[in-house]
Amino acid sequence: MDNPRLVVAGASSGVGKTTITCCIIRELRRRGLSVAPFKVGPDYIDPGYLGAAADGEARNLDSWMMGNGGALESFARHSAGSDISVIEGVMGYYDGLRGDSDYASTYSIATLTRSPVILVIDASRAARSVAATALGFRAFQKNSRIAGVILNRLGSDRHRDMCAQALDQAGIPLVGSVRRDESAKLEERHLGLHSTMNRAELEERLCKACDAMSPHLCVDDILKIACSAKPVPRPPAARKASKHVLRSRKRIAHYKKTASSGGGGKARNDAAAGPVIAVALDSSFNFYYRDNLDALRREGAHLKFFSPVSDRELPECDALYIGGGFPEVLAGPLERNRSMKRAVKHMAEDGAPVYAECGGLMYLAKNILSGRNSSHRMVGLFDADITMTGRPVIHYTKGSIAPGTPITGPVERSFRGHEFHYSEMSRVPPDPRFASCMYRETEGDGGSGEGIMRGYDGLVEYNTLASYGHLYFDVSDFATNFVASCVEYRRR
Repeated sequence: MDNPRLVVAGASSGVGKTTITCCIIRELRRRGLSVAPFKVGPDYIDPGYLGAAADGEARNLDSWMMGNGGALESFARHSAGSDISVIEGVMGYYDGLRGDSDYASTYSIATLTRSPVILVIDASRAARSVAATALGFRAFQKNSRIAGVILNRLGSDRHRDMCAQALDQAGIPLVGSVRRDESAKLEERHLGLHSTMNRAELEERLCKACDAMSPHLCVDDILKIACSAKPVPRPPAARKASKHVLRSRKRIAHYKKTASSGGGGKARNDAAAGPVIAVALDSSFNFYYRDNLDALRREGAHLKFFSPVSDRELPECDALYIGGGFPEVLAGPLERNRSMKRAVKHMAEDGAPVYAECGGLMYLAKNILSGRNSSHRMVGLFDADITMTGRPVIHYTKGSIAPGTPITGPVERSFRGHEFHYSEMSRVPPDPRFASCMYRETEGDGGSGEGIMRGYDGLVEYNTLASYGHLYFDVSDFATNFVASCVEYRRR
């Protein structure tokens, strides 16, 4: 792969790299180029902004969860057909899993994809010292790949000139000098940008920010840097499917054949498309890896999207997938939509495969408690409450998932994932079924987690699996097993 590509990295978190990356993407599109956007790390919010800027879908690149081979394969697959790829980094450029390693850092992804890097520096409290910062970043690794610097939050023309003189003396190209402008700042929530599913609102915010910033970016110089990228080696061959996976795929194919010919199961107009998975997607539930949804489609599933906030009933389906998000923000409307809560609970009690992550776990609990005397009734599939703590829990996670869940099939499956939440589960019932089917998150290689209780995660009830952890389907057989669970449920 030899297409132009670029990494936009930050000297630290909070330097404005998401907004600047979006502006670069929009300016490239104004030049008639198609852009494939990517985000380093386990992030759901920033990709929404990057996707809006590119008028497409942004993908995650995370070497911890995907492995280097998986990250490179995904990058190559989703870059194909685009004129240029733009990767936004995470945290500071060299920040990764450990203090003594670059593993899972933006630098590691830049190295893996052989991408030149533009470093964004917050210059609001420095002048000549920005050159020392840039020199330190460039010298920290023998091949830093840093090809230019963008200064953000400059206070005046004189401030800009002082910084430019220092960078010029250090021999570091300055490809952007952005003035401080609070009106152009994208709204933030928790540790990332505000999550919204309203693409029109997103476009309006991005237009305002980019109109203010874009004139101060040297886009032609940035494009030259992107075009200097060296060819990327061919990604390794795809992971070989296990015998269980091959059997599951045969069952799925047989289901589609018999359904389309009118045999087996209840008649349904879309049966030929394969089993149907209803996916919760609205302002409360929108944290999904697009690769996970693609994986389910590749395994033969047909996805239907619904809103637990506003829809009164579920679409006709064979399974539910309820992702993460901020259900506590719209807990009132979720509570008042009683018909949807009843439908979700009834489907779970009927034995349909249900997979829920983080926000989905919160929704399936009995109550969400936030503050004194603030309680909102949720689905109540699990007799436990969720208490908002205001304390962020952020971990990469590693461990194994017990057999017999909707995504594991008949054998135990290892996993790598992550958790990010501001709540905890209270009043956890001492139910043996619950205890025997949790995830077991283990320490080692940097992977650890709190989960629901002391490193255990993953509540199981009926054919439902709900956890605080987020998983990436393409590194295991999770998508195949989930679709196979749909087929088995449909047969019953």
